[in-house]
Amino acid sequence: MNSIQNFSILLELAVAILGLLIWIQKKKTFGALIFVTYVLYMVWDISKLWSLAIPELVLRILFAVASISILMAVWKLYKTE
Repeated sequence: MNSIQNFSILLELAVAILGLLIWIQKKKTFGALIFVTYVLYMVWDISKLWSLAIPELVLRILFAVASISILMAVWKLYKTE
């Protein structure tokens, strides 16, 4: 089961890096939002995988921030022509 979760974390890292590249190289703010979203997803997954002592409330807030961030990114993508 850990191998699937490790693979998922690697995919999240790839998406975060792509978001960072979109933000820096393409100068698109939705790239920053994608980056933030997937870094937060990685923190959440790594905390569960390694049983880090991060309070559940903090993890829930991080997940909510990530959800808001990706919503904003998708909205910006939708509004681009």
